[in-house]
Amino acid sequence: MSDIEGIIGSSSESLQALQTSSTMGKDDFLKMMIAQLQHQDPLNPLDGTDFTAQLAQFSSLEQLSNMNTQLETLGLYQASLNNTQSISLIGKEIIAIGNVIKVDGASADLAYNLSETAKVTIRIYDEGGNLVDTLEPGTQEEGENLVVWDCSGVAAGNYTFEVSANDANGNAVSSYTMLTGKVTGVSFEEGFPVLSVNGQDISFGNIISVNEPAG
Repeated sequence: MSDIEGIIGSSSESLQALQTSSTMGKDDFLKMMIAQLQHQDPLNPLDGTDFTAQLAQFSSLEQLSNMNTQLETLGLYQASLNNTQSISLIGKEIIAIGNVIKVDGASADLAYNLSETAKVTIRIYDEGGNLVDTLEPGTQEEGENLVVWDCSGVAAGNYTFEVSANDANGNAVSSYTMLTGKVTGVSFEEGFPVLSVNGQDISFGNIISVNEPAG
């Protein structure tokens, strides 16, 4: 095989390798540069400026590859830290974004957050989705609010509640409900911790505050 045929064959193999690969790493980039130097035309060698530019590209590729590895390591460390922290929450009382109320007495706290001052209506449902009570505490201030529900007339169990709020002009005001309860267990879904509170799964990222249980 002549030198020209060898160059063509090598180029074809390189092209085929690139076509069958969806990504090109720094090793592939370096091999291409070496092949380019080996097969360059002696009468028309690679321009020094072009070669410097390619070296700069290789350096950038290597730095990005190393940075990606470091980020992956950091992500694994953060996930491990979150898992450890979530397990330590078992037995603790938490406040988190959610809408489940655990009724086991004569009253229950309904917590929610308003984006601005608004007139509030709270509707409470049983586990079958049936409306069991409606509360109208009136105008509530922006931020966190707490309403005590007299649930002496309902059976013990889990209930859900929703909050609707409107400003003085009747426009809807955004809000979100919060639940309080003890963490009774932790599970992991796709590597992320999920807490069991009042029979509901709560994402680790939805926790607002953590407290030691009373008594």
